[in-house]
Formats: sequence, structure tokens, C-alpha cells
Amino acid sequence: MPEGKKKDWYNLDNAALLYSAIQRHDYSAVYRFSAVMAEPVDPEALQRAIDRTMPRFPSFCVTIRRGQFWYYFEPQHAPGPYLAEDIQNPCQPIRFDEQEGWLVRFFYYERRISLEVFHALADGYGALTLLRTLLAVYLRELGHEIPNEGGVLDVDAPPDPEELEDAYARYATARVRRSVVAPRAYQNLGTPEPYYTLNVTMGLLPVDRLRETARRYGASVTEYLAAVLIQAIMARQRRENFAREQQVALAVPINLRPWFPSRTLRNFILTVRPYIDPELGEYTFPEIVQQVHHIMRFHLTRQEMQAIITGNVALQQFLPLKLLPVGIKNMALSLSYALAGDLPYSATLTNPGAFTVPPEMERHIERMEVILGQDYTPRISCAAISYRNTMEITFAGTVREREVERDFFRHLVREGLPVKVISNRM
Repeated sequence: MPEGKKKDWYNLDNAALLYSAIQRHDYSAVYRFSAVMAEPVDPEALQRAIDRTMPRFPSFCVTIRRGQFWYYFEPQHAPGPYLAEDIQNPCQPIRFDEQEGWLVRFFYYERRISLEVFHALADGYGALTLLRTLLAVYLRELGHEIPNEGGVLDVDAPPDPEELEDAYARYATARVRRSVVAPRAYQNLGTPEPYYTLNVTMGLLPVDRLRETARRYGASVTEYLAAVLIQAIMARQRRENFAREQQVALAVPINLRPWFPSRTLRNFILTVRPYIDPELGEYTFPEIVQQVHHIMRFHLTRQEMQAIITGNVALQQFLPLKLLPVGIKNMALSLSYALAGDLPYSATLTNPGAFTVPPEMERHIERMEVILGQDYTPRISCAAISYRNTMEITFAGTVREREVERDFFRHLVREGLPVKVISNRM
């Protein structure tokens, strides 16, 4: 921790409390961002960059402790984190008592630099800020001149206190408290693979042509990709010949910072739920896009999101809940997540948007990649990230079936989009 910081622990934010409570020996919410560099990685220079960069990010230099009533973060005094050669099955579960308690990991392989993060620490915005800064410091270690601008933080400056704030608590000020209770959705489950096997399939395509295609339907890129994914999952459910089909719904995380200004590097997201109910009849693809578009735009309002934030934080501060021992809280939160955070969704789709860097860095990075780790149940998740004119879309999961990602990418090809597919599947 930086000098002068008096508090030697801090509370978990609203999202972090949930991710910690649902932690199991075979599951934890872990995600990965990777940069594929233009040149092979120099591991010694990268380790020096990690050592220089991490002290600038105290919210990542923590370990998690179990108190009597809540989990809490404590500054990490153990050496590390240490760079390691990459593994075939990424995003393995984090165990709080392993790796000296570090909740972040760094890997390299040939030209790829990867950062894995336990979601209790940060959302994609915070993790990408860390990775962008690390890449800048790494390139400086190789002799390149990289400025502290364009989202690159100065590793020699003290952290901004606002980077550590619990932004949920700051904005939990609405007069109305709203909780979201959604119906059960088609679960999209598959045949589990052997323990800790994560199947990853990536598709690469041009951003400009994807944007043009989405615009033809009057949708954003995220809305268009959500519609393609919903259509693919609907087709899978239809092939299973259920007497009654369930809603197909996605969990789409939304970065709250554009609506509620904050420089926090911790979690500050909510989830929107676009869905289609096949029981209402047949849907053409343009109709799916339009429904997804209107649902997302309807719910992405400052007033509604602030009411949800207020409701979530109020539950966290509810006195009878606060007085329950942490073990009982974990059981209650796990049950709540299963009912409200898992069953209402068929899959997750996240798109943190375009990864940008100072112009001096651009030629050193070929593309970006993102992977969501295994889901709470055996099904796939979808994540996307763009860099310059390359969009990378990843399907990852612990299931054997692959028809959803196959139908997804086939649809993009039918739309005239060139897609290059790579995978770690044998």
C-alpha cells in the first residue's frame, strides 16, 4: 500500500460481497484480458513492469479475509504477483488460501500477455486500466517512449483516493429502492467437461463492418451481438423439443460510470436483461434485434439504475442481515444468487467496448482478447472486446456442446462478415 495510507483494510463493495459469497472450491468469478503483442514477450522485462506497476494499484494489491460478519480486503504484503507461463485452460478458480492470497494472476505465451482477475476486486474498466498501464510500463522497459495519457496512469504518482471508493454506496441516494426479480429462463446447460476444463472459442472480425451491419438494424454493436446470441440459444432450445419453451435471456453487464461519474477502479456495474419469449410466437431476426434494442434502451436510464443501486446497498446495510455470521450470510447470498442471478439467465454477454491506448503504443499491440471463466452452472459465456479495427468475440465454458457458438458465428458469416475462428479445443 502507498505510504501515508492509514486504513489497513476496507469493506467489499456490493458486487464483491456477492462474488465472495458464491465462491466454491470448483468455482469463482474469474475473467481474463489479454494483449497479443507485435513482438515476442520478454518475460524478465514484463516481471519488472509488474513489480513497478502493481504498487500504483492498491485495490488490486489485497488479499481477502473472512471476518465474523463480512469478508473484507486487507493489504497484500506477500511477494508477487509472479509472472507464469500460460496454461491451456485459463481462468481457473481462485482459492483464497493459495498463491499467498493474491487475487490477480499474470501469464505470458509467445506474444500474449494475460491478466486474470477475481471479480470481487474490479470490473472490466478497472482491470483494463491496470493492464493498459502495465503494457505501457513494459514497453518502457523495452526502451520505448510511452506517455502517461490516454488511460495510462502514472506509476510514480500516488493513487487517487477516488480510485478506491465504493461508488455503489456513493450513489445509493434514490428515493425509490428497486429490486429486480425476473422469471426463470432457459438454462442452456450442457454436458460438463472433466474437472477444470475450459473450452475457449474465439472469433476475429473487422469492427467497421460489424458496426455497419448493426447499424442496418438500428442497433448498437452490443445490442446486435446480444440478438445473434439469443437467436442461437433459441435454436438450441427448439431442437430439444420441450412441450413449453422458456424465455431466452442474457445477463449483459453495464458500466455505470457514463451515468454516475466516478474514477473508481473497483466494481461499478449493473446487469440489464434483454430477452425473447418464444411462447409468444415466431420471431424473425430483425424482430429479435428490435426487442433487444428497446429493452436495453428502456432500462438504461439514470433514474432506474440509481433505484436499483439504492435497493442493493440498502439490503447490504439491513441490520438483521449485518448481524448474521458470515457463514449464514454466504448461504443466504448463494441461494439468492441461484434464484435471482443465475436462473433468470440463459448466458452472459459482456462487451467492455474499445480498448484504447496512446498513439505511441498502438503499433506494439496486434489485438486484444477477453475470456469469462466458467459460469456458476455448466454453460457457456460470451465476451467481446475491440482494438483498432479488430473485434474479438470469445465463447468459453465447461461444456462439451458447441452448437451455440457454431450457430452464432455462422449467422455473422451469412451477414457477410468475415470471421476467423481459433480455439483451444483439441
